[in-house]
Amino acid sequence: MADLGPGSEDKVAYFQAITGIEDADLCSQILSAHNWDLELAISSLSSSPPTSSIDPNPSQPLIPRPAPPPPPPPGLVWKVVTFPFSVASSTLSLSARVASGVLSLLAPVPPTDPSLSEASAFISSFRRDFPDAASTSPDFVAEGFMDALQRSQREFKLLFVYLHSPDHPDVPDFCQRCLCSEAVASFVNENFVSWGGSVRGSEGFRMSNSLKASRFPFCAVVMASTNQRIAILTQIEGPKSPEEMIAMLQRVVEEYAPSLVTARLEAEERRNNMRLREEQDAAYRASLEADQARERQRKEEQERLEREAAEAERKCKEEEEARERAAREAAEREAALAKRREEKAMSLGIEPDKGPDVTRVLIRFPTGERKERRFHCSATIKSLYDYVDSLDCLNAEKYFLVSSYPRVSYGPEKYSQTLMEAGLHPQGSLFVEVES
Repeated sequence: MADLGPGSEDKVAYFQAITGIEDADLCSQILSAHNWDLELAISSLSSSPPTSSIDPNPSQPLIPRPAPPPPPPPGLVWKVVTFPFSVASSTLSLSARVASGVLSLLAPVPPTDPSLSEASAFISSFRRDFPDAASTSPDFVAEGFMDALQRSQREFKLLFVYLHSPDHPDVPDFCQRCLCSEAVASFVNENFVSWGGSVRGSEGFRMSNSLKASRFPFCAVVMASTNQRIAILTQIEGPKSPEEMIAMLQRVVEEYAPSLVTARLEAEERRNNMRLREEQDAAYRASLEADQARERQRKEEQERLEREAAEAERKCKEEEEARERAAREAAEREAALAKRREEKAMSLGIEPDKGPDVTRVLIRFPTGERKERRFHCSATIKSLYDYVDSLDCLNAEKYFLVSSYPRVSYGPEKYSQTLMEAGLHPQGSLFVEVES
């Protein structure tokens, strides 16, 4: 046999198990001819050949007969009369095709499994043929053979197979007295998954070839094997009594029960191990998520503390800069004031001695401090302001010199007046009034 891929080898093995053909090369050729479509290849073996349309009597010579003359075409009046009907018929036909296409797109019909339909049809036919034993018959599953085999694997049971041949004379009595007896049906339902099929159906016919059924009634007990093969554990052919049937099935159950129990325990252990692994994985994921959450929380707390420290440092730096700036500005102001005092003192000149042209002025400050100086009577009011500015007695920049009695304010409008003109000669008394 030519080298095949792993998928092709499985298909050849499954084809051999179903059809009973032992020649692997022949199975490979049949599958290759059907593009490796298992269903199509198996169906081709069970389908009946088409009937010939040639006359089986060869004695009659095949002499061609002359074709009859074609009918005359319809007249013009008939065409005019039938034209509206032909138009309406064509329109209705087109509308029906369009509607059918739209409905098929909107509501596609789901494909049906032929093996499922065949199994359901067999169960219905079996109950209809044996109505009295319907309540005590085996519980045949309404599934295809492979689905039933997989079900038996899941349930850790053997598969009981019954192939029904309606044309065999022993089948009705076997079904009525043995297969549908209460004892046999109860034993089968308790220990097996049951599948039945009629040899008239495609899958029943295939299984009769696969199981090499040579005599009916036919029953078998099978189980799944490796590489999609079917292991035949026992075959029960021909009519049997209920006692014989139960005894044969009991031997199979006793022989293979330990392996089924072992398989069930192994499956339960696998499920328990898988559940344990899932629980461990879940616990690990929960622990990992908790660790990650704690790590995120720690990082967030660290970032918050770093932000707060950076903010405090920034504020401290800003405050330090503000203090430095304020000190610098204060120093600059102090320096400016000192310079201004020095300039004002220099602009005043030397204090004159006492004399008739000399005016003595007394100035009182808001702090209660008093200062006195002599000026020439020709000195201006502005000189008095320069004198106050030269002293370190007042920090205000806006102020007025005011006399008490009578109250006279010597503001900027009187800067140019002399002390003589202002009435402060030979002596005057002023106080400093700070502008609010």
